Amino acid sequence: MTDDTIKERIRTFLFKHIKDNELSNDENLFASGLLNSLFAMQLVMFTEKEFQVKVENEDLDLKNFSTINAIDEFVRRKL
Repeated sequence: MTDDTIKERIRTFLFKHIKDNELSNDENLFASGLLNSLFAMQLVMFTEKEFQVKVENEDLDLKNFSTINAIDEFVRRKL
């Protein structure tokens, strides 16, 4: 899976839930107010299902899910 493939799949999911099409890969999704903590679990479930990875309790840290780049790096570590 290429860098762009993972990031594009993440973007596609996020854009179903947010309206900001100008979202950069390093923009903090939670600090910017685009997403809230309730959405974090949806993001975790998406990551597990979409990329067939297991998110362990120790992985449940917002730093793993705060930006598109962070999610991409997390998925790559898990694959």
